[in-house]
Amino acid sequence: MMDKFVIRRSKNSGNPKSEQLEVKKQTGCETVNNATAENPRKKLKSWVGESEGTELTPLLNEQGLLRDVDCSWKQLRAEGLNCDYTKIFTKSEADDIFLQLEKELEYFSGEQTKVQVFGKWHNIPRKQVTYGDLGLTYTYSGVTLTPRPWLPVLEMIRARVMQATGHTFNFVLINRYKDGHDHIGEHRDDEKELEPLSPIASVSFGSCRDFIFRHRDSRGKSATRRLEPVKLLLGHGSLLMMNYPTNIYWYHSLPVRKNVLGPRINLTFRKVLPPTKAD
Repeated sequence: MMDKFVIRRSKNSGNPKSEQLEVKKQTGCETVNNATAENPRKKLKSWVGESEGTELTPLLNEQGLLRDVDCSWKQLRAEGLNCDYTKIFTKSEADDIFLQLEKELEYFSGEQTKVQVFGKWHNIPRKQVTYGDLGLTYTYSGVTLTPRPWLPVLEMIRARVMQATGHTFNFVLINRYKDGHDHIGEHRDDEKELEPLSPIASVSFGSCRDFIFRHRDSRGKSATRRLEPVKLLLGHGSLLMMNYPTNIYWYHSLPVRKNVLGPRINLTFRKVLPPTKAD
């Protein structure tokens, strides 16, 4: 089933090049806003409103992930913007996966936690790690990342994404945002290692966060057009498909949101090209 986000132009703009984009239809989003509990399972229950006596369902197994996925897709369309959004995990499934990711993921440290921007090195305002097939590498902002071997929980998430979309992926970049202060700035996922026409599948667990798209022609003081940014709320257990040619024309970011107190884990599954002999 496929619904469409209504994206409308502003009637108040006298400039024909000025386009007001508004996403009228949003999905439900559970906001994680309480990080006071000590135990991770108690934390998750407090974030999603469960009582302490409630037992979470058992963690997904492979058989559960391979059952039919009934996705109600929402389309996000604008000039050069081609994205699809849905929930691919139930709340109980997403709860269990989030807890297992918190337990099993081992994030990068040292030099792998820095990026180069305009010739200067900066610490990234979040935790990060990559997993994927043997022999792959991924380079962005002056850093080359070698993926760690797949974990079973990551293979299960990937299997659900592949089942829901029909696309295959061999690499995942994972970012953990401890709260609303952790963020990522405007960027495009257009690295040379990525298969050109392959989509990027973004799966989110934990706190609901704003995700902002901004057209490349409307950025900064040298903007040549006045295209308003497009905002989407990424919910717990959701999947956002960024399809071609989105990453050519639109930058995306996860801005600071100081009212968000709980963590979020985001997994972006990609199709990375194998290195050539010249590399």
